[in-house]
Amino acid sequence: MQSTLSRSLTTAIGALVVTQLAGCGSGDDVVLNTQPSFVAGTVQRALYDGNSDDLLTAGLGKSGLQSAVSPTVADPLNPTATELRRLAIYNNYRALVDVTTNGGFGTLFGPNIDANGTVGTGEGKIGGVEYLAYSDDGSGKQNVTMLVQIPSTFNADAPCIVSAPSSGSRGVYGAIATAGEWGLKKGCAVAYTDKGTGNGAHDLATNTVFDLFGRPTTQSAGAQFVATVPAGTTANNRIAFKHAHSQQNPEKDWGKFTLQAIRFAFFALNAELAPKANGAATVKFRPDNTLVIASSVSNGGGASLMAAEQDTEGLIDGVAVGEPQIQPDGSGGAVVKFAGATVTNGGKSLLDYTAQAMLYQPCAALSSSLATAPGAVYVNATAGAGRCASLATKGLLSATTPAARADEALAKIHAAGWLPESDALLASHFAFAVPAIAVTYVNTYAQANVADNLCGYGMAATGADFKPTAIAPAAFARLFGTGNGIPPTSGINLVNFNNPGGPIIEGAGSASAGGVFDYNLDGARCIAGKLTDNTVAANIKAVQRSGKLQGKPTIIVHGRNDALVPVNHSSRPYVAQSKVADPSGKLSYIEVTNAQHFDAFIGNAALPGYDTRFIPLHVYFNRAMDAMYDHLKNGKPLPASQVVRTTPRGGTPGAAPAITAANLPALSGAPAATDAITFSGNTLSIPQ
Repeated sequence: MQSTLSRSLTTAIGALVVTQLAGCGSGDDVVLNTQPSFVAGTVQRALYDGNSDDLLTAGLGKSGLQSAVSPTVADPLNPTATELRRLAIYNNYRALVDVTTNGGFGTLFGPNIDANGTVGTGEGKIGGVEYLAYSDDGSGKQNVTMLVQIPSTFNADAPCIVSAPSSGSRGVYGAIATAGEWGLKKGCAVAYTDKGTGNGAHDLATNTVFDLFGRPTTQSAGAQFVATVPAGTTANNRIAFKHAHSQQNPEKDWGKFTLQAIRFAFFALNAELAPKANGAATVKFRPDNTLVIASSVSNGGGASLMAAEQDTEGLIDGVAVGEPQIQPDGSGGAVVKFAGATVTNGGKSLLDYTAQAMLYQPCAALSSSLATAPGAVYVNATAGAGRCASLATKGLLSATTPAARADEALAKIHAAGWLPESDALLASHFAFAVPAIAVTYVNTYAQANVADNLCGYGMAATGADFKPTAIAPAAFARLFGTGNGIPPTSGINLVNFNNPGGPIIEGAGSASAGGVFDYNLDGARCIAGKLTDNTVAANIKAVQRSGKLQGKPTIIVHGRNDALVPVNHSSRPYVAQSKVADPSGKLSYIEVTNAQHFDAFIGNAALPGYDTRFIPLHVYFNRAMDAMYDHLKNGKPLPASQVVRTTPRGGTPGAAPAITAANLPALSGAPAATDAITFSGNTLSIPQ
C-alpha cells in the first residue's frame, strides 16, 4: 500500500479526474471515479442474494458443487447467461480441487470452511455484486474478460482485493475455487481475468462465436473471439480457440491483463461503495488504503508474478501463488542445487520441456517401473511400443528391445529436467494434458492461423469413428460453461489432419507417415522442431521474466512431484533468479512433497492411485494466502523457505482413507536444517 495520498492521485486506476463540483458547498476538489480507458463496451452489473444465487457457488452451495449431477440448461440451444455462469462455476470449481469428502472437501477446504478454517454445516453461499466487462487495446481483437466480485461482507473500513487470473486456459471463472474462494471468504473483492485465453471459440462451419456472457451468436461485434480465416479456407469441421489461434500470443500480456483487472476492481469498488457527489461516484478506495494480494495458481499464478514485476503504479502489496507456470529468462547467473548437486537441466521454456514430454512420455510410460502408475491403462501398449520403435528408427533412442527403449525414454525425461518423483504421473499426463498443451502453445507462439494446419494438428469434434464431424449445436452452446479453453474439451478434440488414412483423433490410432501407429511421432517431432523457428523463439522470449519483483513480499508454493510444470523449469530457477535480481526482496519458497499439479485428479475414480500417493496442494495455497495476509495486515514474518514433508494417505488405490491434518504438517517458522531452503551468493539450495 502506498504511503501518501498524493502518490495515489497519480495512479491510473482509471481516467481519474480532479474537478471542482459546483454546488458542493465547500468548493473542495473532489476525485471522481471514472471508467478506465481500457474498458471496452458496457460494464455489466449483477446482484446476487446469497441464497438462490451467489458469488462463490452460483446458488449450488457446497452440496451442489460436490454433486456429480451437473446443473441443467432449460433450452439446450439457447442457454441463458445465468445457466452458463452456473455451469462455469460448477465445472471450474471441480476442475481445480478434489471434491471428495475423503480428499478434504468440506473438512479441510471448500465453501463451508470459514476464513478462520472453522468447519461449518452451511452451504457457504456468499451474496454480493459482480461487475463484468472486456478490456481491449482499441483493436477490438483482445476482448479480455474481466470480472469483479464484491461480497456483501466487504469491509469498507479495511478494504482488500485479491487478483484471480484464470488457471490454465480457462475462462473468467477459472480461479473461483482457489483465489476466488479465499478472497470472498476473507471479505475481499476478487479481480478475475481470463487473461486473453478462456472459452472464446469459433465454429468455422456455422460461423458461431460467443458473446461476453458466453452465449452463442453469429454476431462478431462484441464477441469474445473471432478467428481470422483466410479466404478460400475449408472449414473441415474445425473449431478455432482464442488461446491457440488469436495470433496475439496473449501470454506476453498476462501481467498487464492482471493489473487491468485490479484497476477495474478499484473502479467497481468505488462505483458500488464510494460516496456520491451530485450523483457522481467519487474515489474512496485507492492503492494507498486498500490491501491488494496478487494470487492464483498455475498459469494464473504465473500471471500474478508477471503483474508484480510489471506493476509501475504500486497496485500490488504482496503475492501468494501456487504451482506457477512462470518462465524465467535465465538472466543473472543464478544456480539451483538439489540435494547438493547442481541442477544443469532446468530453466527450459514451457514449449521446450512440453515438447520433450510429447516425444518421450508415451514410450516411457511402458517402463516396467511404471506398471502400476495411475492412468497407465490410458497409454495404449501397441501404440506406445510403436512410438518406442519409431524413436529408435529416427535415432532418438539407441536401445534395441521394447523394454530397454521404454527405460531409455524414461531416462531421457529425467535428463530433460523431470524429477523421478514425477514418474508415476507420466502416463496420465500424456493421456490427458501434454498433447493439448503442446499443440496450443506451439500455435500461440507461432502466431498461427487456424487454417495453417500447424504440424498437421487441428481442433474439431469427432464421431464414433474418431473422425472429425460437426459439433452438436447444444454441446457448442454450453461451451462457456463446460469447456476449459484448451482441447480436448467438451467433445472437441485434437485431430491429426496429416494421418495417412485420413484425419483422425490424435491418440492411439494416430499414425505417422507410412501408417506407423506410433502416437503420431511426426507431429511431435514437428512441434519440437518449431523451437528454432524465429517467430516462436521471439514469442517465447516475450513471455520470459526476470524475477524482479520490486521488493514485493512473495510466497510461492509448488509440489515437488509436479509433472506438468516441473519445479526444475519453473519455481526453482525463478526463485533463484529473483533472489539474484532482487536481493533485498522478501521471497519465500515452499516446496511440498507428495504434491502435484492436478488436485482434481486425486479424487477421480478413473485415476485410482492418485488418492493413495498425493496430498492436495490446495491446502498449502490457502496457508500461503493466510500467511501473506497476516504479513501485510499484522506484520507477521513470512514463513521461511522450506520443504514441507507430507504423509500420503496410503491404502487401496481408489479407496484411500480420509485425509486428516496429520497428513499435512504446518508451515514451520523455523524449519530444521534438513528442511530449510537456503540462498547464498547466487545459489538456491534445496534439500532432498
